[in-house]
Amino acid sequence: MKRFHHIGILAAAGALACLLSLPASAQQAEPTTPVVVQPGAPGQPTRTLPPSTRPTLPAHTPADVQFMQGMIMHHAQAVEMTALIESHTEHKELRSLGARISHSQSDEMTFMKRWLAARGEREMHEMHGMDMSSHSMLMPGMLTAKQMASLKNVKGKEFDELFLKGMIQHHNGALKMVKDLFDSPGAGQDAELFNFVTDVDSGQRAEIKIMQTMLGENP
Repeated sequence: MKRFHHIGILAAAGALACLLSLPASAQQAEPTTPVVVQPGAPGQPTRTLPPSTRPTLPAHTPADVQFMQGMIMHHAQAVEMTALIESHTEHKELRSLGARISHSQSDEMTFMKRWLAARGEREMHEMHGMDMSSHSMLMPGMLTAKQMASLKNVKGKEFDELFLKGMIQHHNGALKMVKDLFDSPGAGQDAELFNFVTDVDSGQRAEIKIMQTMLGENP
């Protein structure tokens, strides 16, 4: 009996050794290839597409691209203006507004750059190989070099007033850019761009009212 018991132990050990020696691919299920399924129209079956299928971006127009390129420049100047606040005024409400504008427009610039890159489009400064901050062709509402110099050369209440008037001018220019985009045939139809542009429009309208109130004007 001891002999048979010993043989049984050897057989079990041999079976375990064989199992452990199997390649990992035999012990685990092969990973499945992702299946790309395209829903059919109402009443139509779905279709299985090749694994190499890649999503296509919505069509865009030259006006869409020009809007994004121009708005990056536009936002960049607004961020430059808000950067002056810390050293030019102690106005708490203005400091809070400036931080809000700087943060939101910096995030929006990141989005616009990503939108252009995803579509194989370049930013304006990449196309022209120049420093757009000194470019004489300004987008609507942007401050001239003379206006920017004036803003940098004043402090306190004088700065507050000049900043608010300048930023209202700046925001109104952005609203004009939005209007011009939607007035262009076929432009603004990309859902991602449409949502972004309408957010810009509503956000800047709200900030204009805040700044008008700060200036003591009637919105």
